[in-house]
Amino acid sequence: MQEFPNGATRPREMPDVAGREAHHEGTLDWVGMGNIRQPVEIRDGDAVRGVEARAQVYVNLADPQAKGIHMSRLYLILDEHAAARPLSCAGLKLLLGSLVMSHRDLAGQALVQFDFDCFLRRRALVTDHSGWNSYPVSIRGAVLGGETRIEVSLGVWYSSTCPASAALARQLVQQRFERDFSGSDVRADAVKSWLGTEEAMAGTPHAQRSLARVRVRLDDRLEAFPITSLVDAVEDALATPVQTAVKRADEQEFARRNAANLMFCEDAGRRLKAMLEIRADVLDFHVRVEHHESLHAHDAVSVFTKGVAGGYAPLP
Repeated sequence: MQEFPNGATRPREMPDVAGREAHHEGTLDWVGMGNIRQPVEIRDGDAVRGVEARAQVYVNLADPQAKGIHMSRLYLILDEHAAARPLSCAGLKLLLGSLVMSHRDLAGQALVQFDFDCFLRRRALVTDHSGWNSYPVSIRGAVLGGETRIEVSLGVWYSSTCPASAALARQLVQQRFERDFSGSDVRADAVKSWLGTEEAMAGTPHAQRSLARVRVRLDDRLEAFPITSLVDAVEDALATPVQTAVKRADEQEFARRNAANLMFCEDAGRRLKAMLEIRADVLDFHVRVEHHESLHAHDAVSVFTKGVAGGYAPLP
């Protein structure tokens, strides 16, 4: 018998049900653990960010006669790697290798995913203020058929103003101008004064909060994950990301940017596609653009991929 500090004892040999043969034979694609609460440090470019992640870790069950895998091994390996060093692309590959080796008699594939909110400090558009914005991020690594795949997924919120609605609003303003100034001498000071009235704004275009869901497959030779770099690139391409600290001057600049960047979901998608196609660190991508319409009860959606052989399917 083995004695514990509190005086309790247990048999030295304990039963291992997982070591028995399965009642029903068959292989399984993935077996493991989900929703693991795991603090982890992430190497994001030159920065190291501490995050509270929700982790998933799996191996395949390739032995049709095995009753199960060793769940505790997965957890302990995940915890050990998370505590040893900030997670990088190289570290993720080491973690995947350890998972496969821990089940080399049962499995040949492994998958791990970390989901977390990445908080980035964002400056106001005009004034000397700033605030925190959060971005949902997933880091996934997998060993499939002897090949390692490393992916980053993230979401970026932005504003989209409908080009069709803007054109219809401009027409209403033209009609109101014609009504108010028809048959009279038009002086510049009178028009300027008129433009500052509520009556002159005969119609406004509809805009909506919109979401770009970007998933990229990375070159696994990278040292760090380009999380902030990707967020910056997406926001720069769209030009109207949602703001944090906003004073009136910032709000006016935001209105100007919306007017200068009228976008259907197709326009937003093409901007993002052009940006991603020239990034050397991105091997493939899958993007879903959602405009959460204020005019309709439904959303306007565009989906696109890079389209490399064996890459992502452009499923909605």
